[in-house]
Amino acid sequence: MNEPAVRDLLREVEDPDLADDIVSLGLVNDLEVDGDTVRLSLALGAPYAPHETEIAEQVREVLTAEGLEPELSAKIPEKLSPSDQVMPDVKNVIAVASGKGGVGKSTMAVNIAAGLSQLGAKVGLFDADIYGPNVPRMVDADERPRTTDGDVIVPPEQYGMRLMSMDFLTGEDDPVIWRGPMVHKIITQLVEDVEWGELDYLIMDLPPGTGDTQLTILQTLPLTGAVIVTTPQEVALDDATKGLRMFGKHDTNVLGIAENMSGFKCPDCGEFHEIFGAGGGKGMADEQDLPFLGGVPLDPDVRTGGDGGRPIVLEDNETSDAFKVITENVANNAGVVRRREVSRRS
Repeated sequence: MNEPAVRDLLREVEDPDLADDIVSLGLVNDLEVDGDTVRLSLALGAPYAPHETEIAEQVREVLTAEGLEPELSAKIPEKLSPSDQVMPDVKNVIAVASGKGGVGKSTMAVNIAAGLSQLGAKVGLFDADIYGPNVPRMVDADERPRTTDGDVIVPPEQYGMRLMSMDFLTGEDDPVIWRGPMVHKIITQLVEDVEWGELDYLIMDLPPGTGDTQLTILQTLPLTGAVIVTTPQEVALDDATKGLRMFGKHDTNVLGIAENMSGFKCPDCGEFHEIFGAGGGKGMADEQDLPFLGGVPLDPDVRTGGDGGRPIVLEDNETSDAFKVITENVANNAGVVRRREVSRRS
């Protein structure tokens, strides 16, 4: 079988999100036919995203049904050369943001990162909340970064994630009081001087609000997209909308809305109580024409996991399942962003 015939076969494989076949969308990078072996590079940019795994499995099924042996690889063709990229070894940078504090943004960031790592992805977790860094406690990270002879910072690892936080660089309980230019400098240093290595995802826990840290990151890093965290409460939704507008002004893709504290199931009576209201995150997503990533109930085990340093997504219960759904949706939507970019260029 020759290359044109193989391409015709691949037209049977549809992208579940972009509503067209992978050949028409320009998602076939390179194709080489060597006897019964087909070496194929696909423009898939979100490793371990369920929908991209599904695309790869369909490609294998279509080719093996014709007696061919597929050898698949995945790569998104970059517009810039590696020397011109800020973080060339990081496939996806995803910011987790909220309009206000107290909505569980850090909890969401930690569990998304740990969930991606559990799927098998290479993950970095960047605690960019310089005024209130608490990610190290939430993942029980006692080890501090080390530096090489070239003054490069080597991040410690926990639960398969490489970690960086301002908490590593300040004394215990020291308050951080910095002005805008200092914030810009330290964020830039933590990006450029940290040896992140090859990562599938770098999850960034942003401080709440729309201040200097967020602007520095938006202006410095090539974000794949952002996750907006809210609770169902109207006050939280109002502030979340402000954060949403900030990303819109900087042409940053929003991967979706994640709702925390969606309700509380009483362990004694079994009744479900909507303490902070109901449907706010889903309603906001619908109103803004954005994906709703999922909701997480108000569960004491989430607090216990955060304080004890073991993210609940690593457990096996209803609440961990809710975080796993959000994690998979984040990965899927990051993949949509990357594949759509390729399709538009092709």
